[in-house]
Amino acid sequence: MSEERRLETRLLARPLEGKRALVTGGAKRIGRALALTLAEAGAEVAITYRGSEAAAQATVAAMKSYGVRALALRCDVREESSVQAAVAAAVEGLGGLDLLVNNAGAFETQPLESISVAEWDAMFEVNTRGPFLVGKAAHAHLKAAHGRIVNIGSLGGLHPWSTHAHYCTSKAALHMLSHTMAKAWAPEISVNCVAPGMIVMGEVNPAYEQFAKNTPMKRNGQAEDVAAAVLFFATGPHFITGQLLAVDGGLGL
Repeated sequence: MSEERRLETRLLARPLEGKRALVTGGAKRIGRALALTLAEAGAEVAITYRGSEAAAQATVAAMKSYGVRALALRCDVREESSVQAAVAAAVEGLGGLDLLVNNAGAFETQPLESISVAEWDAMFEVNTRGPFLVGKAAHAHLKAAHGRIVNIGSLGGLHPWSTHAHYCTSKAALHMLSHTMAKAWAPEISVNCVAPGMIVMGEVNPAYEQFAKNTPMKRNGQAEDVAAAVLFFATGPHFITGQLLAVDGGLGL
C-alpha cells in the first residue's frame, strides 16, 4: 500500500486526526461519550469538569488509550474568569482549538409554580450563559482555525414540559443562541446544535419503558446516538451551519 493510500485510510478511520477539541462537562454521562467518540476519531481532547475530578481523570485515561493527547480542566461555566482560564489552558495544552462542544448543563424537575427566582436563574446560568461565555472565550481561537461549535440543546427546548419550565426555557434560549452564533460568527466558524430526547444510560426506571413505547423508533436514545450526531457536525461540510438536529427517535413528532 502506498503512503498516500495509507494516509487516506487513516483519515477515513480517524476523520478528526490532528484536530483539537474542547468538551465542557465531559467527565461523565453524555459528555464522556462525546469526548471518547471524538478521541476515537483522532481528535486531541480537553474536557472540563466542576466537581467530578476522579471521573474526569478516568475519562482522560480512556481517551489516551486511543493514542491522542487528552486533559481535564476544572471549570465553572457560570463564571467568566473560570471559563477564560480553562479555554486558555485547553489552547495551550492542545496547541490550538478546532472544535468546541458546549455540553455542560443542568436539569431539574420542578412544578412551574414552585420554581424560585434563584432556581430559575441557576438553570440559565449553566444552560444558556455557560455556552455564551465558553463560546465567547473560544471565539478568537476557533476563528483562526476556521473551527466549529456544537451546542447540546434538548428536545425540551422544542416542546414544553410542564414540570421542567426553567429547563425547557433555558434550552430554547440556547437553541436561539446557536442560531445567533452561526450568523454572527460566519463564515469562519460553523455553529450547530444537537437536541437529544430521552437518553437512558443504564438506569432502570419503569417510566422509561413508557417513553420507549411512545417513541416511533420503539426505544430510548443512548449517549452514542448523541455522540454520532456531534461527530456528524464535527466532520461534515463546514458549510452546514445554524442547524438544529433532534436526536429523539421521533419522540417529538
